[in-house]
Amino acid sequence: QVQLVESGGGLVQPGGSLRLSCAASGSIFSVNAMGWYRRAPGKQRELVAALTSVGRTNYADSVKGRFTISRDNAKNTVYLQMNSLKPEDTAVYYCSADLKATGRGRADYWGQGTQVTVSS
Repeated sequence: QVQLVESGGGLVQPGGSLRLSCAASGSIFSVNAMGWYRRAPGKQRELVAALTSVGRTNYADSVKGRFTISRDNAKNTVYLQMNSLKPEDTAVYYCSADLKATGRGRADYWGQGTQVTVSS
């Protein structure tokens, strides 16, 4: 069984920084893309940033220049460094991984979500 566990959320003032982490564990054969999504109150879930196994990145326009996604392939862990945070970044952030579990086909897996609140 595969699990994605996020950490690093919390309350931060506008202009502050947070670093989210997400570790994938279990019977993993290979990991393709990993990424972060978020869902703000009253809004649909949106892609924040994604990173493929070969290093290609994709960012939402609203976070370009402020957020940086990175990963440690050896640890099956993805990070999201969030700088210059704004109140509109407030949301539940979800980690996602496109991976192949041992003995199973390729599928998307999700973490349980971590709350990020930007407020003074």
